[in-house]
Amino acid sequence: MIRAIVTFGYVGLIPRAPGTFGTLAALPVGYALHVLGGFPLLVIATLAVFVLGYWATVRAIADDPTADPGWIVVDEVVGLWIALFPLSFGLWHAGAAPMLFPWPGWVGAFVMFRLFDILKPWPVSRVDAMHGAAGVMLDDVAAGVMAALVVALAAFIAHGMMGA
Repeated sequence: MIRAIVTFGYVGLIPRAPGTFGTLAALPVGYALHVLGGFPLLVIATLAVFVLGYWATVRAIADDPTADPGWIVVDEVVGLWIALFPLSFGLWHAGAAPMLFPWPGWVGAFVMFRLFDILKPWPVSRVDAMHGAAGVMLDDVAAGVMAALVVALAAFIAHGMMGA
């Protein structure tokens, strides 16, 4: 069960680029959560998966608590869902049809999250240095928050809310 959780249904065991595939697998699930319950359900699911993922990660790296194995991708799931928050919130708040999930928002969230997760700029690198389950999970939370800020800013600019 631990392995199924940390690999997000074994997606993390894909030999090449497991973090990217974990993030990719999180996209349709995040969309489904948005369709089924809007932004509130996405937030609740993100918090629940974070807690469950932290618990499972503690057990998965018990032999080497400084490890951050690539096959642990539950952190990417949490990070991507955070990156989707501005899109989900904006649509939910506007009362848009639940099925609406425009591609610029989710593509931007995916790309920016992967960029911040791979490059680990500050503060992501600072959190990553914590090691242990906290470092494994929280660096992706930080990358997700940074990606969410970029997505929100891009939406703000794209929808003409700057200036007049």
